Amino acid sequence: MAAGIIVIITVSDTCYKNPTNDTSGPTLVELVKSLFPQSTIQTTIIPDERKIIEDKLKEYCMKNADLIITTGGTGFSNRDVTPEATRAVIEKEAPAISVALTIESLKKTPMAMVSRSVSGICDKTLIINFPGSKKAVIECFEVVKPILHHAIEIIKNDTKKVKSVHDSMQGHVCPHKISSVDVTKVALRPRESPYPMLEMTEAFNIVDSVMKKWVGTVQQVNIENGLGYVVAESLYAKEPMPPFPASIKDDVTKVALRPRESPYPMLEMSEAFNIVDSVMRKWVGTVQQVNIEDGLGYVVAESLYAKEPMPPFPASIKDGYACISSDGAGVRRVRAAVTAGDSFDLPLQSGECARINTGAPLPPGADCVVQVEDTKLISATPDNETELEVEILTAPKPQQDVRPIGFDITLGDPLVTEGAVLDAALLGVLAGAGYQNVRVRTRPVVAILSTGNELQDPSEVTLKPAHIRDSNQTMLKALLKEQGYTSVCMGVARDEAGALRASVAAALRTADVLVCTGGVSMGEKDLLKPVLTQDFDATLHFGRVRMKPGKPSTFASCQFEGKTKYIFALPGNPVSAYVCCLLFVIRALRVCEHRNAEFPRMRVRLTKQFPLDPRPEYVRAVLKFTDDMPSAEVLGNQCSSRLLSACGASVLLEMPPADKDLRCLAAGTVVPAIITGRMDLN
Repeated sequence: MAAGIIVIITVSDTCYKNPTNDTSGPTLVELVKSLFPQSTIQTTIIPDERKIIEDKLKEYCMKNADLIITTGGTGFSNRDVTPEATRAVIEKEAPAISVALTIESLKKTPMAMVSRSVSGICDKTLIINFPGSKKAVIECFEVVKPILHHAIEIIKNDTKKVKSVHDSMQGHVCPHKISSVDVTKVALRPRESPYPMLEMTEAFNIVDSVMKKWVGTVQQVNIENGLGYVVAESLYAKEPMPPFPASIKDDVTKVALRPRESPYPMLEMSEAFNIVDSVMRKWVGTVQQVNIEDGLGYVVAESLYAKEPMPPFPASIKDGYACISSDGAGVRRVRAAVTAGDSFDLPLQSGECARINTGAPLPPGADCVVQVEDTKLISATPDNETELEVEILTAPKPQQDVRPIGFDITLGDPLVTEGAVLDAALLGVLAGAGYQNVRVRTRPVVAILSTGNELQDPSEVTLKPAHIRDSNQTMLKALLKEQGYTSVCMGVARDEAGALRASVAAALRTADVLVCTGGVSMGEKDLLKPVLTQDFDATLHFGRVRMKPGKPSTFASCQFEGKTKYIFALPGNPVSAYVCCLLFVIRALRVCEHRNAEFPRMRVRLTKQFPLDPRPEYVRAVLKFTDDMPSAEVLGNQCSSRLLSACGASVLLEMPPADKDLRCLAAGTVVPAIITGRMDLN
C-alpha cells in the first residue's frame, strides 16, 4: 500500500486527564508502524464524550485518512459510547471485522462478550473499534492484520493491487490474462508489465503466506550433525544433573601436600588477551590451494586481479531496443533480436533498432537502450511472430540503460586482497572472473579432550553410578564449527597422571592446538597443570584469570616431537568451557590466520536488574530489537554448570565487577555486549 495517513484515537477519560496512563495507544502505534512503515501515523487522546468522538472521526475522514483505529470506550458502562459515535459517522458497516474480533477474543477470555466493537467505512476511510487494554489491542490487531492492506486498497479502488491479491488467492497470477496467444508472437507482447508493483511489506507478507503452506517432514539426525537445525519435538531431562551430590574427589597420593591457594597469579582479561595474541602470532602456518566451492570462511593468502573486464562488452540493463541516440524519437525499423548469449556482427544503421534482452551485448553502432515501456508497436508480420517497426516515444540519451565495458570490474582491478575472508559474494566474484581455485592460509588443527573419572560417552543410554555424560566435546566441536573451524574429538582421559599423559600426547600428535576441559582447578584430581609442566615441559603462560565463569582457565605451550603445540586447558563446567572457548580459543585461531581477533561489540539495555559478582562476568543473553537500542534478556540462572543458560545466546554481556558502591545493575542500565552468535535465531 502506498504511504497514507493512519490515525490512532485513544478514547478514555482517565488517559485524557493524564496521557502517561495510555498504554494501548503507543502499543498500537508500534504495531501499525511494523505493518505500514511508510505511512504517516497520527495519534490523539479524547474523553469518553460522544460528540467529541464523532467530531474527531469526521475530522480525520475529511483529511482522507486511510485507517482509523480507536481504542477504548467499547464496554457496558454509561461512559462507553465509542460504538454509538462510530455508527453515527460510518456510511457502511463492516460487521465481519467486528465478528472476527469477538470470535478470536472469546478464545482468550469470556470477558470478550462485554465488548461492543463496531467497524465500518466513511467515504474512503476504514474505522475499527478496539477495546481499551494493551493486551486486547495486541490480540485484536493480530486478527485484522492480514486484511488491512487489502481492505484499504478496495476502499481506495486500487484495482491493480486488489486484482493481484484475488489472483494470488487462487494460487496464480493469471498468466492467461497476460497473453492469450503463443509466446512466439513477439509483436503481441505487452508494452507495460502486467504485474502490479508491490511494497516490500506486501511482498514479505505474500512470501510468508505462501511458504507457510510448505509441508516439511521430520528427520532424525545425530547431534554431531544437528547444528543449525530446528528441533521438531521437545526433549526433557532423563536424569537430574548432576545425578549425585557434589563431593570431594577420590584420594590421591600426597593429597595433604596440595597447595591451599593457587600458585598462579590472577590476570586481568586484557592481560590474558595480550598473552594469547603474543604467543599465537608465533604459530607458523602454510598456504594451501582450495577449490572456491570449499573456500568459504578461509583467509586469502594472495591478492587476485581481474583477468578481463566485466562486462566484457557493452551490455543492456533492460529489456527493450538497442538504438542510435542521435536518431532521437520516432519510428524505427526493427532489424533483429539480440538475446543474452547472442552476438551481432552487422552494425546498426540510422533509423534502425534491434530488440534486446537484459544482459545481452549491444550491436555495433548502438549506443543506448530504450525500455519496452517507452515504445509503441507500429507494424509486424501477419503471423505476429516478428516486429517490423516500433515507435520510440521518448528521445534517448547516449549510454542510456547501458553497462559499458568494465562497468562492474575493470581489467586488472583487485578482486580480493590478501587477508580478506572469503564470503559468499567474494566467491561469486571469483567464479565470475574465471578463478576456480584460490590460495588460502592454513588453519591450525584443533583437538578436543575431556578429562574426568566421572564422564561417560553420551551414546550410553544408562548412567553409571556417580557418572555424568560428557557434553563438552559435542558442545565445543559444534561451537568451533559455528565459528568456522573444524576439530577432532580425542575422547575422555581419566584423572590419573599416566592416563592424562598418554591422552595429551596422542592429542598433540594429531593437532596444533589442544583444547582440554576439566582438571585445572584446585581439586585432588585436577592433575592437568602438573602433567603439562612436568611431563611435557610446558610453559604455562597463565593459570588463572579474573573472570566469571572460567577463573582457572589455563594457556600453555610446549615443544612436542619438534613442533610447537598450544594448549588451552579450560574448566570442566560446560558454561565455563563454552565462554572460555569463545573468548580465548576462537581468538587464538583468528590470530593464527592474521584476522581481527576481536568479536564485534555493541551497547545494549538490560531488561531486568542484575546482581554483580566481585569478578567481571560474561553473561549469556539474547537481544530483542524493539527500541532505538537493543534490549538484552539474560538467559536464566547463570550457574557455570547450567548449559541451558547458553542455549540460543547471541551475546555475552560484559558485566563490571561489584564494588562497595555498586552491587547491582538496575533494569535499563546500558552495558557492552560481545556479539558471539546469530541474532536472527530468537
